[in-house]
Amino acid sequence: MKIQKDDTVMIVAGNFRGRTGKVLKVFPKKNRVIVESVNLIKRHTKPNQQYPQGGIIEKEASINASNVMLLDPKSNEPTRVGYKLIIDEKTGKRKSVRVAKSSGEMLS
Repeated sequence: MKIQKDDTVMIVAGNFRGRTGKVLKVFPKKNRVIVESVNLIKRHTKPNQQYPQGGIIEKEASINASNVMLLDPKSNEPTRVGYKLIIDEKTGKRKSVRVAKSSGEMLS
């Protein structure tokens, strides 16, 4: 999966098309992601330690990873993700890094 936690993504399909947000959680086996303040649902919860009052709580639900694209750090536009092998000068080991296809910028 090319999307990781803390990436900034744009929703490209579905009801929330055009919105951007930070990825909070990734589920690679299910191919789904949770994006901050996107796809909010209401949960009816009993009082518990986390919510002593209980009641109706809004939280983010997951969306399919195919509906999001990573934002290019240079142009702030959605871009595809590629991989590039780089060689570490100190140790001489190869390392795979993510690269934005549109600008060639390395992604964190």
